[in-house]
Amino acid sequence: MTEDSKAPKSYRRFAARFPKLGEAWERVREAERQGPADEKTLRLLKLAIAVGAMRQGAVTSSTRKALDAGATEEEILQVVALGASTLGFPSTVAISSWIEPILIDRMLV
Repeated sequence: MTEDSKAPKSYRRFAARFPKLGEAWERVREAERQGPADEKTLRLLKLAIAVGAMRQGAVTSSTRKALDAGATEEEILQVVALGASTLGFPSTVAISSWIEPILIDRMLV
């Protein structure tokens, strides 16, 4: 199971039910950290990949993790905006709506 206590309950339940898959996922996450990029850069890149794949759960998770790694709201919004020329304006607006609640919540804290 993940060491991240902030992981969604659905993830924790799945990893508990299928511990070998949970362990394999943790190994993948460890392998992602190998290389020269710092944590903030990794998180912004993961966000960009999630945006390109239009995976709402991954976009919201990546947004939270990027903020935790020190990314600014402006950096996150720039990553989303970069998708407009590839994904189209409607898709980019939809993705923006996925992250707005997270950014608003962070401003209120």
